[in-house]
Amino acid sequence: MEYTQLGRTGLKVSRLVLGTMNFGPQTDEADSHAIMDAALDAGVNFFDTANVYGGPENKGRTERIVGNWFAKGGDRRDKVVLATKVYGNMAAAGDAWPNHDKLSALNIRRAVDASLKRLQTDYIDLYQFHHIDRRTPFEEIWQAIDVLVQQGKILYVGSSNFPGYKIAQANEIAARRNGTIGLASEQCLYNLAERRAEMEVIPAAQDYGLGVIPWSPLQGGLLGGVVKKEVAGGRRATGRAAETLADPGARAKIQAYEDLLDKHGIDPGEAALAWLLTRPGVTGPIVGPRTAEQLESALRAVELELSQEVLDGLDEIFPGPGPSPEAFAW
Repeated sequence: MEYTQLGRTGLKVSRLVLGTMNFGPQTDEADSHAIMDAALDAGVNFFDTANVYGGPENKGRTERIVGNWFAKGGDRRDKVVLATKVYGNMAAAGDAWPNHDKLSALNIRRAVDASLKRLQTDYIDLYQFHHIDRRTPFEEIWQAIDVLVQQGKILYVGSSNFPGYKIAQANEIAARRNGTIGLASEQCLYNLAERRAEMEVIPAAQDYGLGVIPWSPLQGGLLGGVVKKEVAGGRRATGRAAETLADPGARAKIQAYEDLLDKHGIDPGEAALAWLLTRPGVTGPIVGPRTAEQLESALRAVELELSQEVLDGLDEIFPGPGPSPEAFAW
């Protein structure tokens, strides 16, 4: 496994991030524990979760699964860089209560303590804001974070789904307050088929020294060889991937993508991950395996080196938007 620094911090993390969103809703606890063991054995030390993961009626279940895995011992917690998130309302559907969501100082305090209990740990390495809160000022957010850092409950802070200007605003206010490091990372939607983050989010992250952690690196399965699997009678596309394939032009683009990689004997899913590892500013993509086999495929991507011919071909099929403001100004 290869390792890198998380942005401008001194924290060393694996170039593959184990996402846990499927643990609970699609993968039972025993299989989830086996996947985490296999990831750790392979050198993956960066695990990502969120307080709301587990399904609409089982929010928090995923954190509990991870916590039960830590409780097995074997230095599991000590070896893992643990990331979780705060923002969403943890109440059951239709039972929401004021101040039980978003980024008020009150909810941040409540949410951290609840996550620590579910995760069976006394600290979180990377605490991430799952979304921007348009009504809570960053002065309040950073004040709450300062207290948690002083208490030893969290070590670093990251953002998720932030636009570029909010990354800048958050870090400028952090610097003005007391010179603290501010955001250490940004977790954003970024893959071959969705490259809009290149316009402003990734440049902002690079300028402020944030590590970029792409989520949905296969665009909901779209970049994992979905057309070939359909033809072979395998698992059909669902969700975002199915909606995209319903468009004939988009389907033709995915077919061209799979044909290019088939020509070079490369698995599409592994190529999509390997491409992200070549991108400036990217710390490592988040993979969310439902099975051990899917984890093994993701691990192979770290060793995969794409030739310039393949990289050029991928850019031709999935051209980036270009930098801001050129991408939209002229």
